[in-house]
Amino acid sequence: MNENPRLTQPDADSDRETVAAKPEAEKEESWGDFTKFLLKLVLVVLVFRSFIFSPFTIPSESMLPGLRNGDYLVAAKWPYGYSSLSLPFEAPLIPGRVFADLPERGDVVIFKHPVDGTDYVKRAIGLPGDTIAMRNGVLILNGEPVKREAVEDAQIPMSENTGCRSDGGQVADGMICRYRQFRETLPSGKSYMTLDFGPRSQDNFGPVVVPKGKLFVMGDNRDNSLDSRFPASPGQGVGLVDADLLVARASMVLWSTDGSAEWLLPWTWFTAARWDRIGTGI
Repeated sequence: MNENPRLTQPDADSDRETVAAKPEAEKEESWGDFTKFLLKLVLVVLVFRSFIFSPFTIPSESMLPGLRNGDYLVAAKWPYGYSSLSLPFEAPLIPGRVFADLPERGDVVIFKHPVDGTDYVKRAIGLPGDTIAMRNGVLILNGEPVKREAVEDAQIPMSENTGCRSDGGQVADGMICRYRQFRETLPSGKSYMTLDFGPRSQDNFGPVVVPKGKLFVMGDNRDNSLDSRFPASPGQGVGLVDADLLVARASMVLWSTDGSAEWLLPWTWFTAARWDRIGTGI
């Protein structure tokens, strides 16, 4: 005689435990995956900012007319090599400076102030071994005057973060500041615009020979720049800058604002944008 297997009823309590445990496990797995994703994202961002490109801001008018207060730059980290200054919080993970290289004359460089360690941006003018001088506002490089020609006045829109210097500028049409402008051309052929307020004490300087491992840097706004013509002092001049203090080479204006935006009014983030400057190469 055939015997039928005994049919058993499922354990309802056991099923409820299994069903309840499954969502908890999925929830824990989801949070774990999300945490891993965030950690990977943070790592990618840190690597990108440390070794490829990093953002910087322009807080002063020392590089007018090319760079303006309120510009947000993206700067290339690799051209001059890497050091602990390249890393977040200047973490001491890189001994010395690896893949070190010097700027080319005319590069707009970002470096740490020799005394207070803040980020500064200036133009590299003199390399090790160069002799630098100024005579009546004309730059003298290795004994030869650098080509300098007057061009149409710079017209800088005035805004919350950009005023008009009464000792060098003239207000025109209510909201435009006009400055005398000159095109300076280095022996390599690289040219850029500079501003001149008129005769100043630092229009005559040097000569000085740039020592090994040092750089002579200047602001394009020649009469409103505390640069290598001034002794290194906190928040003031930078003196001759050690090449090991280089951080990056300025590449492009990523964003620019006239200073009128308010954080609590999101639409002002767009009305304050200087759209014509976004994407400008340096």
